[in-house]
Amino acid sequence: MTDDTHARIDAVVKNNPVVLFMKGSPLFPQCGFSSRAVAILNHLNTQFESVDVLQDQGIRQGIKAYSDWPTIPQLYVNGEFVGGSDIMMEMYESGELAELLGGKAA
Repeated sequence: MTDDTHARIDAVVKNNPVVLFMKGSPLFPQCGFSSRAVAILNHLNTQFESVDVLQDQGIRQGIKAYSDWPTIPQLYVNGEFVGGSDIMMEMYESGELAELLGGKAA
């Protein structure tokens, strides 16, 4: 990953309370996992920034190195990596995700 790509990812993660790196957009997710992640956040009435990794190959590969996580989507809350859609689903079902997002819910 280039320094520029790292800086761009870092700025998005640090300047937005909740960020979802995903395939597609919240209105038109391009994979089932991204769709599930958006549905979870929407169900929790969470305002979030999204980054479509399909629009930038550098971001698509760079986010994997940034988090040391091989798959997309990836959720960040308050600058910290939370996980992908499976982890989001587990945290949602246990109530942990709602608690984590408590101050960020609309």
